[in-house]
Amino acid sequence: MNEKIINGKECSKIIRQNLKERIKEIDKNLKLVVIRVGNDEASKIYVNSKGKACTEVGIDFLEITFRDDVSEEVLIDKINELNNDEEVTGILVQLPLPNHINTNKILNIIDYKKDVDGLTTTNIGKLNNSEVSIIPCTAAGVIDLLKFSNTSLESKNVVIIGRSNLVGKPLISLLLKENASVSICHSKTKNLSEYTKNADIIICAVGHPNLINKDMVKENSIIIDVGINRLDDHICGDVNFDDVVNKVAKITPVPGGVGPMTVTNLLVNVVKCYEFQKN
Repeated sequence: MNEKIINGKECSKIIRQNLKERIKEIDKNLKLVVIRVGNDEASKIYVNSKGKACTEVGIDFLEITFRDDVSEEVLIDKINELNNDEEVTGILVQLPLPNHINTNKILNIIDYKKDVDGLTTTNIGKLNNSEVSIIPCTAAGVIDLLKFSNTSLESKNVVIIGRSNLVGKPLISLLLKENASVSICHSKTKNLSEYTKNADIIICAVGHPNLINKDMVKENSIIIDVGINRLDDHICGDVNFDDVVNKVAKITPVPGGVGPMTVTNLLVNVVKCYEFQKN
């Protein structure tokens, strides 16, 4: 069964080791600044993990915090200050933001050459236009895992379940670039299994525990499970792992699959931002 597991920790380890070597070659300190608003516990944990990862590979890390009643104007001023600071390589605004803040407006204040999340309209447009861009971390991680597992994407039928800006939408462009045939499904899709049963590869990213079972997948398909859900006393994905594992050719576990790749690709994007700015 272990041969079926696409190990995100192993893939991440290899990428980080290569990044360390690349960062040593750069004659400048790279610096990631994360802006966090409010005291959301999950956000604190995520930011902490990003800080540790930066330290591991040799990237300077700074967290700037604001109270949850901060104004848009204050955030915009801070982002513009960081945009103009040559010592800052990358800027990340930790999501979600409070309801009174226009998230899209704030994200688009970030200089696209410092946009490590790849969520500015400029980077999204460049990705969709097959230009060099900063790619959203989780979507990039999915492609890395497929390549790490020696999965050919050319001419494969790929079904994406989920249409978020972080995963589903950027994956459309990334998969088309690899010459895959792509279908995208979501919460309003009728008869989901009609799509999944014909899929060579299923990428599930909807946050619905155990949505996919063995009756919905074909023999020897490949499953990338992006979902992370808390169910009773454990974490599970969007795919019923135990139910499908004997039927599929390859599958990512939860945890230990896509999760490690998200933070690793954030580090990759810091280096990409440096290269963008240098060129």
